[in-house]
Amino acid sequence: MDKKDLRIVYMGTPDFAVESLRRLVEGGYNIVGVITMPDKPMGRHGSVLQASPVKQYAVSQGFDGCGS
Repeated sequence: MDKKDLRIVYMGTPDFAVESLRRLVEGGYNIVGVITMPDKPMGRHGSVLQASPVKQYAVSQGFDGCGS
């Protein structure tokens, strides 16, 4: 079985989970989805949403963020 035949759904949220996802992406694996915690309200009044480190990396790699 070739690594392109695999269909991987990655689940993770914190900083250390980004490294595993990065290695899968750079290794050419077929990542079909990324699941992470919803954005958290930040700031004094919670008016700014902060994305998880995994979501930030996934979006930077072209995952569209549907369903978040």
